[in-house]
Amino acid sequence: MRLVVLFFLLVLASFPAFSQRAATVVARPGDGIHSLLRRHGRSASGHYQQFLGLNKGRLTRGNGLVAGRSYQLPPQGPPQNQSKKTTPKAASVAGSSASVLHVPLFGAGHSRMRVLDRTMRGAVYYLSPGHGGPDPGAVGKYGTHKLAEDEYAYDVTLRLARVLMEHGATVYMLVQDPNDGIRDEQFLKIDRDEVTYPRQRIPLNQLARLRQRIAQANKLYTRHKGAYQRLLSLHVDSRSQGQKIDVFFYHHANSAAGLRTARNIHQVFTSRYARSQPNRPYSGNVLPRSSLYEVRTSHAPAVFMELGNIHNARDQPRFLLPDNRQALANWIYEGLQADFKGR
Repeated sequence: MRLVVLFFLLVLASFPAFSQRAATVVARPGDGIHSLLRRHGRSASGHYQQFLGLNKGRLTRGNGLVAGRSYQLPPQGPPQNQSKKTTPKAASVAGSSASVLHVPLFGAGHSRMRVLDRTMRGAVYYLSPGHGGPDPGAVGKYGTHKLAEDEYAYDVTLRLARVLMEHGATVYMLVQDPNDGIRDEQFLKIDRDEVTYPRQRIPLNQLARLRQRIAQANKLYTRHKGAYQRLLSLHVDSRSQGQKIDVFFYHHANSAAGLRTARNIHQVFTSRYARSQPNRPYSGNVLPRSSLYEVRTSHAPAVFMELGNIHNARDQPRFLLPDNRQALANWIYEGLQADFKGR
């Protein structure tokens, strides 16, 4: 697997047999399923469904955890439904062989990650979280806390990068922060030290900022000529406070590949909402929006996503809760996986 780690960029451990006895752990205050799994060396994406099965009847209505309650962990190693034949013998990080990777960009608590399989090998992704540097994007409020669009979009994007890398994809983070890895807090500290890959100061001017990151993506696109490549831009909307919105997906009107990718991700979101909130219709949609700079100028087929309204109190839990941010990343990944398989 060819893997590019980009933190001013971004051993073979033997997996225990799946038949080993599951461990029991106690949830801490503020724990969610994903953070609990990661703290105990499990894959947040690969072991989530197994965790639900092991702990049926012990979770809250929204699959939340109760602090102080004991839960069973899935055994370490490949998820139960993963064929052992797909487990990589080795992975490549900047030319080194490994199946357990150390990725500083993801932060101290998340930098160690296990490569689960090669299902996304050959796919190249350019991930562009909205705004950054001197521009925080939309700024909402929750009580006395300020919520900056760039911080939450960056966290979801980092989580998506991690899941993609767990499955063998090549990932470029077009915006990077030297000290903000994946964060499990509700209220993310606002700073201005993000840079554009590889080490470029982000300009204040919006057009200059977009030109800077797309220029880098297009250079990399040429390097990976012939490969399956996609650009994804993640944002948080800033419509009026009274408007709650679902996740929307935009593509170029003339890009059949961009449309297909957007539809695949949208299909996952529609399915997941129907399962988790059956009494709530999902209104998110796929729409052409060719005027968006990243959509219009990216050489790779692009999908631009609005993840919700940062000003709306009913939308804010989608970003504030770290498990919800992980769920967004996981659902986007599932859509990308379907798109890659169906290419």
